[in-house]
Amino acid sequence: MSTRPTVRLAAALLSLAVLGACRNGPDVLKPGPKQIAQHGFAGVGMETNYDPDDIAKTAAYNQAPKPLPPAPPGPPGQYKNVQVLTDISAAEFGRTMTAMSAWVAGNAGNCAYCHNTANFAADSAKGQPIYTKLVARMMLRMTRRVNSDYTNHVGGTGVTCYTCHRGQPLPKGLWFYTTENQILRHYLDRDDVRVQTHTVEPNNGNRTAIRQTYNTYALMVTQSNALGVNCTYCHNSRAWTSWEQSTPKRVVALYGSTMLRDVNMNYLNPLQPVYPRSRLGEHGDAPKAQCITCHNGVYKPLYGAKMVKDYPALWGAPGWDAISGPLDAAGKPMYDGTPLTQPVMTPSGAKLGSVASTMAMPSMGDTLGAAMPAAPSVPARQMP
Repeated sequence: MSTRPTVRLAAALLSLAVLGACRNGPDVLKPGPKQIAQHGFAGVGMETNYDPDDIAKTAAYNQAPKPLPPAPPGPPGQYKNVQVLTDISAAEFGRTMTAMSAWVAGNAGNCAYCHNTANFAADSAKGQPIYTKLVARMMLRMTRRVNSDYTNHVGGTGVTCYTCHRGQPLPKGLWFYTTENQILRHYLDRDDVRVQTHTVEPNNGNRTAIRQTYNTYALMVTQSNALGVNCTYCHNSRAWTSWEQSTPKRVVALYGSTMLRDVNMNYLNPLQPVYPRSRLGEHGDAPKAQCITCHNGVYKPLYGAKMVKDYPALWGAPGWDAISGPLDAAGKPMYDGTPLTQPVMTPSGAKLGSVASTMAMPSMGDTLGAAMPAAPSVPARQMP
């Protein structure tokens, strides 16, 4: 007697059991309507798939608060021990402080979170440094740096304290040196983010290894999750390394990684001596940022809400245009205003005006070189 009917019956029963289990499985297994956005060559799967249920879950958390009423114009305020916001009026200064207390401390009147209310100019209270004030001062410098110097990533949108904090003292996605976070440590707290080998065997000039390949892939997964998109949002899956066949968003993402390295190395890591031990990691390192810290599961933080246009203290430039972003001293846009994430494919050798008006898409093996915003060098430090 043949056993084939029995095997087929067992296989059918197993299939039914698996399908039945899917009914109670995670959301990613549930059938339902999906939204598809085409943003690359047709026929090669360059599209992003969205689940309306997932969008609904993230929508509420990614709504920008209404701006405070604008402050009247006036000359720069005169304060003791104000080191960053020295170029705005007294009214705008007070307005900014009110907004920051709501964005970070959770309450628009919570001045004591960062200040000695008996002496607002002091950096200490009861003989102890007020670490929150020292951190906030560095964060203001960082925010201005991002808004004025990283328009290749933030475009005409910019960032504010709320972009990351969302009304909480600690943003999401902060990370420390741990075994699990080696991928972040390898790329977001070092001098380079790109790994691409050009020879089969490693040598003194090419130290790329399988572990680095794994780290690169794992970093891509964190970025995909952070933005709520799939890999083909930036890449053409038929040729992952090809810049000519990628979308312009891939270059935007590369600038974002450059920005994160600058932020981590020059603004967040140096705060390590300022934090109390309870705010440090197990190896004594300061908290650092990654993509999800700003993006919180959506392709643009706060769905592209341009909060910074309403807060001149955070521009880091002489002016700010709602479309073009920061303006130089002559009132000329420092960014050409073209959306950085426009779904336009660039053929090999063509210019990519939406990222940098004179920058060509690099071929495999090329680097962006001087076209990338260079992070200042930092002194070598002992790593745990």
